Amino acid sequence: MAAVGRVGSFGSSPPGLASTYAGGPLANELASGNGGAPAGDDEDGQNLWSCILSEVSTRSRSKLPAGKNVLLLGEDGAGKTSLIRKIQGIEEYKKGRGLEYLYLNVHDEDRDDQTRCNVWILDGDLYHKGLLKFSLDAISLKDTLVMLVVDMSKPWTALDSLQKWASVVREHIDKLKIPPEEMKEMEQKLIRDFQEYVEPGEDFPASPQRRNTVSQEDKEDSVVLPLGADTLTHNLGIPVLVVCTKCDAISVLEKEHDYRDEHFDFIQSHIRKFCLQYGAALIYTSVKENKNIDLVYKYIVQKLYGFPYKIPAVVVEKDAVFIPAGWDNDKKIGILHENFQSLKADDNFEDIITKPPVRKFVHEKEIVAEDDQVFLMKLQTLLSKQPPTAAGRPVDASPRVPGGSPRTPNRSVSSNVASVSPIPAGSKKIDPNMKAGATSEGVLANFFNSLLSKKTGSPGGPGVGSGSPGAGAASGSSGLPPSAKKSGQKPVLSDVHAELDRIARKPVTVSPTTPTSPTEGEAS
Repeated sequence: MAAVGRVGSFGSSPPGLASTYAGGPLANELASGNGGAPAGDDEDGQNLWSCILSEVSTRSRSKLPAGKNVLLLGEDGAGKTSLIRKIQGIEEYKKGRGLEYLYLNVHDEDRDDQTRCNVWILDGDLYHKGLLKFSLDAISLKDTLVMLVVDMSKPWTALDSLQKWASVVREHIDKLKIPPEEMKEMEQKLIRDFQEYVEPGEDFPASPQRRNTVSQEDKEDSVVLPLGADTLTHNLGIPVLVVCTKCDAISVLEKEHDYRDEHFDFIQSHIRKFCLQYGAALIYTSVKENKNIDLVYKYIVQKLYGFPYKIPAVVVEKDAVFIPAGWDNDKKIGILHENFQSLKADDNFEDIITKPPVRKFVHEKEIVAEDDQVFLMKLQTLLSKQPPTAAGRPVDASPRVPGGSPRTPNRSVSSNVASVSPIPAGSKKIDPNMKAGATSEGVLANFFNSLLSKKTGSPGGPGVGSGSPGAGAASGSSGLPPSAKKSGQKPVLSDVHAELDRIARKPVTVSPTTPTSPTEGEAS
């Protein structure tokens, strides 16, 4: 894209003509007219005028025409302004409202000429469609290219958007009341351009000499193929270009919404069928990735100014599709249908390409998590109000029956131990008619009293008594009282044996593990 150039004037004489001839003999001769010129110089003056007119006519034909227009229509947020600003090379811009006006700098290197192409961007709200009268009127219609912009990040809106804005343009053109003869000529020209499309490389490459140089006789003599049944059924008389923006979102649709290749082929087939109806071209673009932006510019200047055209169609890359007007047909679209597995070519677009469910409601209330310390303090307060737990179960605050609880080695002896008699380890049984407390206390009291009443013997008596099995069984863990050890008295051995025999004849025997009772402590 070239630098900005001023629009040339298209009057009867080219710019600079006055400066070329001003002040010279030719200027004086022109100023004097026929009366001032000699009679013999009339023929030379006519020849001079013929040369000047021929030069002006040649320069006028070689210059780029002015007044060409591009009209963009599409939904809000489709990227219409972003696309044009990207073509201009402007990074920062402000979006307008209603009807925006921009321009593209067009430069022809072959002719070393430049001009401006007017760009009109209509707002995405149908409320502003009345502003089309300022950008598209009966005079500028034949010099206008319509560009329909589709947001590819929302493919479920693509077909409806194309049909809506195409109908807006068609209704506006119908209101212009173009003469039928002129409208018929524009429609025939569009059909002719569609039929005469030649793939670059199949014929001689396009060149500047081919711009509008084909005579009417050559056009009539050339043989063209008839149009298909679905081709140019809605002929607007002006070229149409469909641009799908934000094609970088195709990868996002694959990851987040489970779109497959057959879904994108399905979308492309429906868009291409729409393009056939209007004789439109199709270009997939991405401003973010700078994809096919230059291609849009080249196609615009080729259609409006007849620039060389050397770019073939691209259908392999699903995010960089380019289909020029005249290349496509129903048979080529049918190739996409061969890849369908779960879809059918005649399925409704709205049934297959549906809008994904909204994950976040617009009026959903936002929940803010409280601070960690506040949450822990509340948890601490709640736990402090609950009873303490042991092994996952609450501890019973009420005292339990001693007999029902498991015995522990360090359990303290209480007053109620005497009323509970453990099961003896021996084979003898306890007499149910005899009280356990009286039995143990009475036997031990009689035994110790008998030992204290004996006055004969020598020290070491307790050692003799302890050697007998009966004495050890009777004493248990208590042993002999300290008073007996200090007295030094030794009871008679026969008396001891007699007492032990008497104890042995008792029906109740004290177990060696019987705990010492309070009475025994008092007796010692």
